[in-house]
Amino acid sequence: MQTNLEKHQATRRVTLLSVAVNSLLGVAKIIVGWLVGSAALIADGMHSFSDLVTDGFVLAASHYGHQGPDQDHHYGHGRIETLATLFLGSVLIFVAGAIAWSSLDRLFSRTEIPPPGYWAILFTALALFSKEWLFQITRRVARRIGSKMLEANAWHHRSDVLSTLVVMGALIGSQFGAAWVDTVAAVIVGLMVGKVGWDLLWDSGRELIDTALPLDEQRGMEEVALGVPGVESVHDLRTRQSAGHSMLDLHVVVSPRISVSEGHEIGNEVSRRLRRAFPALTDLTFHVDPEDDAGEGDPSRFPGLPLRPEVVETLTRHWSNLDVWPRIWDLELHYLDGRITVVAELDEDAPVSSESTRAAMHASAQDLDWFSHVEIRRLT
Repeated sequence: MQTNLEKHQATRRVTLLSVAVNSLLGVAKIIVGWLVGSAALIADGMHSFSDLVTDGFVLAASHYGHQGPDQDHHYGHGRIETLATLFLGSVLIFVAGAIAWSSLDRLFSRTEIPPPGYWAILFTALALFSKEWLFQITRRVARRIGSKMLEANAWHHRSDVLSTLVVMGALIGSQFGAAWVDTVAAVIVGLMVGKVGWDLLWDSGRELIDTALPLDEQRGMEEVALGVPGVESVHDLRTRQSAGHSMLDLHVVVSPRISVSEGHEIGNEVSRRLRRAFPALTDLTFHVDPEDDAGEGDPSRFPGLPLRPEVVETLTRHWSNLDVWPRIWDLELHYLDGRITVVAELDEDAPVSSESTRAAMHASAQDLDWFSHVEIRRLT
């Protein structure tokens, strides 16, 4: 699993490459377009320069997005990349509309395009292959590091490929007297680019509203957790995503009579196995439960049971007149089924019968609404 710094460095390298290619192509297209009198090629050159804006946006988002948690952003800055993906998706939709609109406007206005010459067509083909190469390498890096933002920028490069293809079609059409080919190609290209932009908007929008991971992935996480020794069941498993990373919350049910430290270590093992099985997990929170309370709602919204200080104070009043009271070494409390089970630990030399002592203690405290029963255990 790559670190945020490694992902940032990979994003920065491929985006700086994009800046260099877009700058070179922008200058060359404008010069060649001016020489051959092609407004379409000049416009495509300006389009290449506009790509520098999105490249700069990607560099800025990557710089701030890879930073870890701080005082104001406890979960890190990954959502900056999500916002950048929204922006790039919007740009793609705008580009799609601009391609189609400019071509339709050229058709209806019957704009005459002079024959550009074969060398201009060959140059446009070279520019097309350069942008396709940039698309392929950017998308490969994006998939390797799991960056939706970088993949969005890759598809922006692909939109440039398609727009350059439209320009080349216009140049070829005008060379042979069939300028209408440009309009047909532009409409098809606009639909393709718009579809990619919409998909990016949809995915990043779902991420912003904390849409869960696919069901099969959630089931896989549950199976991994259930495979840990000591885990009796799992419930309230919740997932969300941020900038190619996954976040998980879950409740792990363990035996009610084990120690707190053992239950916590079982939860730690669940966490370790899930991180190994799902490398995209960057934030995992588990809650250890002594019983399965799935579907019962948030316990903080309901009246709770008394805590140890109140329990001890109340039991002192009820049991202080019993002979066993001076022999109680400690009280162990178990909060189960909405009531409290009390385990009384007696001195090992306590001269009392465990069963009769238990019966007396139970009878004395049975009027307490939170009291379940008492168990006797002698120290050894």
